[in-house]
Amino acid sequence: MSAPAVSFPPKVGPTYISLMVLAQFGVFMALTTPLAISLSIRVAQLAPGQEQYLGYLTGVGALVPLLTGPLMGTWSDRTRSHLGRRRPFIIGGALVGVVSLIVMALAPSILVLGAGWVLAQFGWGSTLGGLLSSQADRLPEEQRGKVAGLSGFAALVAPVVGVILAGTLSGNALMLFLVPGAVGVLSVILFVCLAGEADSRHLPPAEPLTFGSLLLKYTWSVRRFPDFSLNWLGRFAFYFGLALNTTFTAFFFASRLGVGVDQVAGTIAAVAALGVLATAGGALGGGFLSDRLRRRRVFVLAAGAVYASGATAMALSASVPLLFAGSLVCSLGLGMFSAVDQALALDVLPERDTDAGRYLGVFGFAASVPQSVAPFVAPVLLAVGAGGGEKNYTLLYLVAAACTLLGGLVVLRIKSVR
Repeated sequence: MSAPAVSFPPKVGPTYISLMVLAQFGVFMALTTPLAISLSIRVAQLAPGQEQYLGYLTGVGALVPLLTGPLMGTWSDRTRSHLGRRRPFIIGGALVGVVSLIVMALAPSILVLGAGWVLAQFGWGSTLGGLLSSQADRLPEEQRGKVAGLSGFAALVAPVVGVILAGTLSGNALMLFLVPGAVGVLSVILFVCLAGEADSRHLPPAEPLTFGSLLLKYTWSVRRFPDFSLNWLGRFAFYFGLALNTTFTAFFFASRLGVGVDQVAGTIAAVAALGVLATAGGALGGGFLSDRLRRRRVFVLAAGAVYASGATAMALSASVPLLFAGSLVCSLGLGMFSAVDQALALDVLPERDTDAGRYLGVFGFAASVPQSVAPFVAPVLLAVGAGGGEKNYTLLYLVAAACTLLGGLVVLRIKSVR
């Protein structure tokens, strides 16, 4: 078994880190504001009383990264231009993203709105992929946790700011989408112009790509890259548990508090607001400490264990204080896992110098596939031993806890990173 190709780039300065974090803040604001509120407003305008269309739109949009991630990553790896390999995709993705926002703002029908959301996932998703590939190219091991933590914090704050802005623009459909989009474009322009990237025209030309070889870019050799495979599996297990834990949150809170679903909105909003702080603390603390101590696996394990303890507390609780406490502990574990596991992914990335974008696209499957599959598994668990209209939320949350803990345990088997 051969270890992943390892490169040792020099440390980057605070300018690159600041621009990277700002760019991700802008892109997440442009992409998640529609998901948080703008899409809902447009669905209500175009199809009053047909809220199920929002689920259809977001479900179809979630498939886009699965289909395009490795493709765009592979294309990025093979690009030879004076702008480098990543900047053309960062720029192109942002342009497509802006077009998508205009399409959604002016959509005359649900079908056109859905097309705009698919374009948004593709465009802004390609920009995010280019930014992450830039990190793979330029960040040394001792800075990956810090940047992942700061980026995670930016991703959390962006939708909050976007929703606040949307609240002031809800009467203007065009501005509702374009103002967050303008923030995204401006932050991307600053990164592209000021962060810099080396000319890639001197790199060896890549081998011709056929349809068959392109399909193979969606796979990898488990035997050749065992540590990447273990990290992929650990991430899959964690995000599967996360999806089980979050899919039926409103119904779970209503069941435990003995009220209707329409009466828990305020409680969930309060939990979410505090959860942002807890997640940010986990992301920043875990990311910075993992760099300082030169340790990844123990932090990923700790994150899985923390999340599992929170999910277990929620499973066994029936009062507001315990539900709040369990949810906040989950948020802390999620923040720590998302930051340190991303840094670990860059540490064990195969063929970093030639195929970083492709493998990062494949790595994205470990988070997106569970979010598609878990909602179909959850109803089966809820039905186990249930009767009289009651759902087995205790089992659902305990299984979620086991999955997140398993995600941390799997990573312990990685050998090339401490």
